[in-house]
Parts: sequence; C-alpha cells; structure tokens
Amino acid sequence: MNVQLLNTLYVTLPDSHLRLENDTVRLLVGDETRLRVPLHHLGAVVCFGHVSVSVPLMHRLAEEGIAFVLLDSNGRFKARLEGSTTGNVLLRRAQHQRSLDGGFSVALARRLVAGKLRNQRHVLLRGARDARDEGDRAALVRAAQNMAASLRALAIATTADAVRGVEGEAARGYFAALKHLIRPELRAQFAMDGRSRRPPRDRMNALLSFVYSLWTNDCQSACEAAGLDPQVGFLHTVRPGRAALALDLVEEFRPFADRLALTLVNRLQIDGGAFVEHEGGAVLLEGDARKSVVIAFQERKQEEVRHALLAETVALGVVPLVQARLLARHLRGEAEIYAPFAMP
Repeated sequence: MNVQLLNTLYVTLPDSHLRLENDTVRLLVGDETRLRVPLHHLGAVVCFGHVSVSVPLMHRLAEEGIAFVLLDSNGRFKARLEGSTTGNVLLRRAQHQRSLDGGFSVALARRLVAGKLRNQRHVLLRGARDARDEGDRAALVRAAQNMAASLRALAIATTADAVRGVEGEAARGYFAALKHLIRPELRAQFAMDGRSRRPPRDRMNALLSFVYSLWTNDCQSACEAAGLDPQVGFLHTVRPGRAALALDLVEEFRPFADRLALTLVNRLQIDGGAFVEHEGGAVLLEGDARKSVVIAFQERKQEEVRHALLAETVALGVVPLVQARLLARHLRGEAEIYAPFAMP
C-alpha cells in the first residue's frame, strides 16, 4: 500500500511568528527569518505555546486544506483550524451507528487496549533482555508477566468500564516498571512516581506527555485522511472538543513514544536541564529541548518497519494512516476485526 506521508511543520520556538509570503510560509523570531517553507510541501502546521500567526496565512491554510493546530507549551491540544469538512459521509454514518452499538464498542475497545498492552509488554521484555543488572531484569520480567495477566483479564471484560479498569491497573504496573529502563546514574534526575498529567509533575512525565501529543496529532490527521470523524470514539467517551477516536488510535502507538523518550534520556540527548518547573509543581520541557525532541520524532518516523497484516515494509510515520484505513474497513463491515499494529 503506497501512502504519501503528509509533511508537518512543527513550530516550537517561543514568541515566533508565522506569516504568508506569496505561496510560502515564513517563520520569524523577532525580525530574523528562521525558515521558509512552500505551502505545497505542507500537510499540517503545528504550533506549540506562544506562537503568533497572521490572519492571511490562516485563511490560506484553510483554503489549501492544510490543518493548523494549536497546542500549549506542553503539547496539550488547544484548537484545530481546517477548511470545509471532507470525507466519506457513508463511512462517518457507519462510524456513528457503530458507536451506539454497545457490544461492538466494547469488542473494539478490548482490541485497542490489547494492542497497547502487547506493545507495552514488548517494551518491558526487550528492556529485560538488555538489562545488565539482575534486579532490573527481574523487575521487568515480573511487570511483563503482570501485563500478560492483564491481557487475560481483558479478554473476558464485558463492559467499557471493565475494559478501562483493566487498562488502568496495567498502566500502574507498567509505569512503575519504567524506571528500570533508565540508566542507573540518570534515575535521580528522571525519577517518576507513576503517570502524572495535566500537569506533569516530573521530568520523565513531561517528556512522555510531549511525545504523546506528537503521536496524537498524527493519529488525528490519519483519522481525517481516512474520512473518519475524529470526535467519535469507542474506548474514549465522547466529550465536546475531545478527539476521542484519535485518542483510541494513539493507544497502540504510546509504547513507541515511551521507547523514544527512554532513548533520548539514556543517550543523553535530553538532560535534566532541559526542563523548567513552574509554580504549583508543573514540570515542562523548555523550548530548545522541544525542538530536539521533534527532530528525533521526525527521524524515528522515517524508520521502516514490517507491517504484518500488509506483509509490507513501510515507514513508521505511515503506520497511523494505514491503521486508520484498516479501522475504516472494520467500521464499514468489510473486515471482521480491527488488528492493532504490533511493535516489531
């Protein structure tokens, strides 16, 4: 399956300004031009934190069908601007009807969570194989065994709340084990007491939240490219302003975000000085570090992976687009089940 990977411009520099210059997006910091990008090269523009954008550019992005996304400085979604809604109305009708079918929704939610747990287990087992310390290895193997038990419990969950309960219990064990994947000499700097969000309370959670937001944006774009309604999900409840289906789809990719975050820390590409602590205890990734993470994320997306269902090798960044199309087939009734992407 040949799928063109949409190009995304991530703007992470604080107090930068975007403006339209003929058929080009111009990025300025103060009076200095940092970047020029032709519009026809762009599939989306994503701005983090305090970035200003000219009104003519916003109009042109909407006319060209280029998504314009605003995130806060930590990567949390704030708004999305697009032109006229496109997509297959029959597919969206099928999606909406399926979302009202309790049995269908629970079955799909189970598969989404199962994909996430299997990929998380893969992260733990791979870390156990590479661990030099026997205590770390034992802790990771034990966490992976608990994850296997969660998968067995998930298989018999019959309600949405039961599925979410299994997911929550598995998440607590998983995040408790992540410290064993960090180099021992770095654990004091990147200590984490479970998962904390809105806001993150430590450096590791701040880094994870930022990378999760990058994957979520790609998954929302993938849903829209497939003609799906990103607001109507099956695992995540429908809520005004919430891209529930994008949050559903991103679940299987969160372990890829975990692995990238761990790599950045363990290879010293991100250190303790890359974060700032705000009043109230919120910890956020600072500007230059955000740029480094975005570059690493874009590079990681170019890596080729084997897609078992397609029996083809594709770039990792293309996989959300493939998965969204597979999900669309399932919602239309053309495929009996939806198979999440398995981490190679």
